[in-house]
Amino acid sequence: MDNNTSARVHCMECQAGYLRRKYVTYFTWIGEELITVQNFPAWVCDVCGRREYDHQALNQLNLILSPNAGKSAGKRGRRSGLVDGSGGEVRPGRVK
Repeated sequence: MDNNTSARVHCMECQAGYLRRKYVTYFTWIGEELITVQNFPAWVCDVCGRREYDHQALNQLNLILSPNAGKSAGKRGRRSGLVDGSGGEVRPGRVK
């Protein structure tokens, strides 16, 4: 068996075509904003056109578009520094 036939994957949608690696424009909504990414890797059926996006590329895109992207993880456990009327520190979720 040669390399071309061993790498062929049948389309799960139409069962007739084969999925081929292509670079397409990926569209997604974040809130009310439409995000487009050109040259996004996907597997596209040569018969019905079904797209299966590359999982690794989707994971990387999710990391980039995450609302916490670029924020330091060290800021999470810090105290607020707020004090109540008696001079004691106010802690979230705690009632005196």
